[in-house]
Amino acid sequence: MIYKIGMVLEGKVTGIQPYGAFVTLDEHTQGLIHISECHHGYVEKISEYLKIGQKVKVMIIDIDEYTQKISLSIRCLERGFDFSHAGERARYQHKKFWTNKKVQEGFNPIAKNLNRWVEAALVDIEAGK
Repeated sequence: MIYKIGMVLEGKVTGIQPYGAFVTLDEHTQGLIHISECHHGYVEKISEYLKIGQKVKVMIIDIDEYTQKISLSIRCLERGFDFSHAGERARYQHKKFWTNKKVQEGFNPIAKNLNRWVEAALVDIEAGK
C-alpha cells in the first residue's frame, strides 16, 4: 500500500515508549504516534491512553522523505479537521505588524541618529570606556 499524508487508517499498538507509541499499519510498515499527538491537552504518560495490542484509528500527519518514517496522530481525529480549507485559512491570514502599519518609519530613525551614535561611540573609545 502507498501511504499518503492525511490518510486515516486502523493500526495496532506494538510498543510504548515514554515519547510515543509504535503502531503497525501492515505487516511491513509501522509508524509512531508522538506523545503530543495521542490526545488534546497535556499527556503525562502515554500508557494512560494506549495499551500494547490495542487497535487504534490514526491519521498520517507526516512521512519523512528520506527515511520513510511515518508520523501518526490520534489527536487530529478527536476534533474534526477539514483539510479542504487548510490552504485557504493560511492564505487569508492577516499580516501582523510590529507597529502601526500606517506609520512608514522603516529605518529612518536609525538613519537620523546614526552619526550621533557613531560620534558618541568614538568619544567613549578614545576615553577608554
